[in-house]
Amino acid sequence: MTEDSQGRKSKRKRLWLALALLVAFLAILVVPPMVSISRYKNGITRLMSASLGRPVRLSSVELRLLPRPGFVLTDLSVDEDPGFGAEPFLHANTVTASIRLLSLWRGRLEIDTISVDEASLNLVRNDDGRWNLDSLFHTAAVKTGQGPTAHAAVLPYLQATNSRINIKKGVEKLPYSLVNTDISFWQPNPEDWRIRLRGQPARTDLNLELGDTGIVRMEASLKKASELRLMPMHVDIEWKEAQLGQLSRLIIGADPGWRGDLTGELHLDGNAERAQVKTRLRAIGVHRAEFAPESPLDFDARCEFAYRFSSRSTENLTCYSPLGNGQIRFTGELPGEGARPRFSVELDKIPVNAGLDALRTVRSGFGPGLEAKGTVSGKISYAEVIADPETQIKSATKPVAGKNRATKPAVVPGPLTGGFLVEGFELSGGGLQSPIRIAKLAVDPVPPSDGEASALAATLSIPAGGATPLSVTAHLALSGYQLTVHGQASVARARELVKLAGVANANLLDSIAGEPLTADLTAEGPWRPEQKFPLVAIAAPGPTEAAVPTALPTTDRVSGTVSLHNANWKADYLVSGVVISSATVHLDDDQVRWDPVAFVYGPIKGTATLTLPINCVAPQPCLPKFEMQFAQLDAGALQAAVLGAKEKVTLISTLLEKLRPTAPLVLPEMLGSVKADTLLLGPLTLKDVTSTLRILDDGVHITALDASALGGKLHAAGALYTSKTEKGSPSYMLEAQFEKLNPAQVGLLVGQRWSGESFAVKGKVELSGFTQNDLADSAKGTLHFDWQRGSVAGGTAVPVDLARFNKWSADAVIAGGIITLKDNHVERPGHAGTIQADASLGAAAKVRFATPKETQAKR
Repeated sequence: MTEDSQGRKSKRKRLWLALALLVAFLAILVVPPMVSISRYKNGITRLMSASLGRPVRLSSVELRLLPRPGFVLTDLSVDEDPGFGAEPFLHANTVTASIRLLSLWRGRLEIDTISVDEASLNLVRNDDGRWNLDSLFHTAAVKTGQGPTAHAAVLPYLQATNSRINIKKGVEKLPYSLVNTDISFWQPNPEDWRIRLRGQPARTDLNLELGDTGIVRMEASLKKASELRLMPMHVDIEWKEAQLGQLSRLIIGADPGWRGDLTGELHLDGNAERAQVKTRLRAIGVHRAEFAPESPLDFDARCEFAYRFSSRSTENLTCYSPLGNGQIRFTGELPGEGARPRFSVELDKIPVNAGLDALRTVRSGFGPGLEAKGTVSGKISYAEVIADPETQIKSATKPVAGKNRATKPAVVPGPLTGGFLVEGFELSGGGLQSPIRIAKLAVDPVPPSDGEASALAATLSIPAGGATPLSVTAHLALSGYQLTVHGQASVARARELVKLAGVANANLLDSIAGEPLTADLTAEGPWRPEQKFPLVAIAAPGPTEAAVPTALPTTDRVSGTVSLHNANWKADYLVSGVVISSATVHLDDDQVRWDPVAFVYGPIKGTATLTLPINCVAPQPCLPKFEMQFAQLDAGALQAAVLGAKEKVTLISTLLEKLRPTAPLVLPEMLGSVKADTLLLGPLTLKDVTSTLRILDDGVHITALDASALGGKLHAAGALYTSKTEKGSPSYMLEAQFEKLNPAQVGLLVGQRWSGESFAVKGKVELSGFTQNDLADSAKGTLHFDWQRGSVAGGTAVPVDLARFNKWSADAVIAGGIITLKDNHVERPGHAGTIQADASLGAAAKVRFATPKETQAKR
């Protein structure tokens, strides 16, 4: 063939190819408008409805030829089975349905693939345990393989991308869903169904970090059967890349503070009636958020079991997991329909430290620096035994010597048998100065009491620096724990053990020292919730700022007593320490009560009770309350002991000044009362004193004070401010009222002889300083008195008007250490006048009367 003929042939091929492309292009432009889409709309709707077994609705249909022939459906809704609700089973704004080309040659329309994007799918489970997908499989199973119509019954390839799967229980939509989901559903042949899914778990009521909730993947295949419950299936599910904190929020709606990476697998073979299940759960780096242990908790648990749907029973359950150098094995039967479960747990050289890590994982703040050694081995079996009532009745009465004598009922064995043995147990670190060692420790079942669950019990003896060791008995159940502690412990060892247990405010024990304390305590609570141990007041029989609890839920319960003898307690806001000769702490669910406390503080000796509330309901204040009693109390000594002294002339005042803190004194907020048989206020002595106080951070507010004084009664209120002056000295404010004062006793205070009827005085004064002279010099205020039928004698230059008078009423001003009479009025028979006088304050009070003017003239 010549080159010219080859060239002409090549040109003809290119020409025919161009004509074919032109025809195809013209067909794309011309054919769709010429095709009547409306005639296919009803056909497509009927076809999809027949394939899915559900009514289908759509708004419009458009023909698409590229990249392959098909239809674009708008606003597609697939109705729900009426037995599962009224909300659509599937809704999508835009759906692409591809056509099977070969079906067009046979003169009928068949859908090959249905693709949706950003669709919403509802999975519903009713009260009978059936899912709304059952009818979909049922429709396909019935229509598959029915002679010449078999092709029409084959489901099209269904696929959805970037969609959302909602989970409902009946008509209630649960907060759980799968987002960003890709799902495919198809039939490779009329006998089989396949499902493929990938999505991210989410909650609609919480904001979650979706990147940390993991990815769920599923591959499933199902085969045709006469009944849905008998359809053979194979399911593989994997949940990986899940962070434990976000996973906890996803499942329980809260973050308990767990961290780590989790991967789960599930493989199912069988059918809905009987399925063989294999699972695997792997966790890496499990720990609490607040600390990262050197060896975080890792595990790889595998389980196998057979599940019967009709009876809701689990058979031949076997789980095992390596842990450290040992292994855990769990076997059991969980029969349904009210039958009793049976199972056993076998431990083979499981490290004790693994149990400690597990406890720290569920318990916040439990011994982050604590290390444990030893191994646990043994086997515990659970098989509940139901005693025959007739056997119990017969065994309750046993004939002896021809008589029926009542005996104890037959003991019914508990459901737990076997036991564990802990070998080489040792606790160290976590603030322990010396380890706790126990060579062997048996953990055995205990028969359950009435209303109590089955439990394991262990008793251990811990030398703790006391005359007798601490005896600790632990009862461990699935729901929680119970601990009883009896014995003695040194304060230092008790401090270590309290911090070891993660008790809140355990550092308060640092301020107490003395002889060993005696404990008789019981603690119980669940495993998972955060511990709220109410031993906040063990450190101090007096007020502390940390002893004021806020409104916290307490799930752990502690009750019992702790006794102290010859202990010393020192607070930052006190100049010196308090010597506690004896004290008993009572603990219960609502409060910690110190009652009684016998103490000595410098020259002050008394008794006290202190109540620290534990559970408070916000926003009500939750303040400690105290009561103090004294036989005799000197106000000056009390001030010097609490606030220090400024006297420079004695050795003790210099020492107290050095001991006094330089920083501003901040007191803890409290409520309380003080009672004293005798209270010495300089030259004034009060009897039977009762007062109510409110201690704030800036001082003490005296809300009420009542006492007997100078033959009468005193009613007062006031405040002590710890540092409101420029020099940092304490300041006082007092508003008082005296009733029925005895003139003779009042006259003795100023070195005069007063007589007559009782009188009343009221006034208000402010003063500051440490010493009596400082207080007198700084005093300022006012007072008023009324005196009926009296007389004044003694001293010098007593006015004649005061020798005997019917009434004397006066107002006075206090300033600069002097009380000066101002407006006053004296009435005596046949005469009325005024008196000029003043009185000095301080250690030696003295009254001075002005000389009358007529007397001065004669002189």
